[in-house]
Amino acid sequence: MTDTPFDPAAHGWKILNWHDEGFPTLVGPFWSRKSDGGWSYGLVAEPRHGNAHGIIHGGMLVTFLDQILGVTCWEAAARGPVVTIQLNTHFVSGARAGEFLEARAEAVRATRSVVFVRGQITVGDRIVATADGVWKRLGAP
Repeated sequence: MTDTPFDPAAHGWKILNWHDEGFPTLVGPFWSRKSDGGWSYGLVAEPRHGNAHGIIHGGMLVTFLDQILGVTCWEAAARGPVVTIQLNTHFVSGARAGEFLEARAEAVRATRSVVFVRGQITVGDRIVATADGVWKRLGAP
């Protein structure tokens, strides 16, 4: 952990309340901030997110990406329900407890039945992980 943890609220970030229960509540809290470039999402990495090597666990990074790419697909699907059917992740560099992870995503294409999306997690200018995937629009043909 760094000496002074990053305070998202002091930098204009707002805590997200997407879920009152379930798995996402175990790994958050997640933060969001809107700018001219669109939405950004954040997470303060904590020791509980780490692995035995002292870096943030890959499963935690995938969970964060799944949430952020998923909400991006939800928006692209007119806020209709969507579920992950494919998520490809590339780990580029490590992150440590105390760092602020920032994620951004964009819907590449939305059809009647699926949404294609891509995104990345960064710490400052350093890319930590990238991902692309496909989400199924529930109730769609």
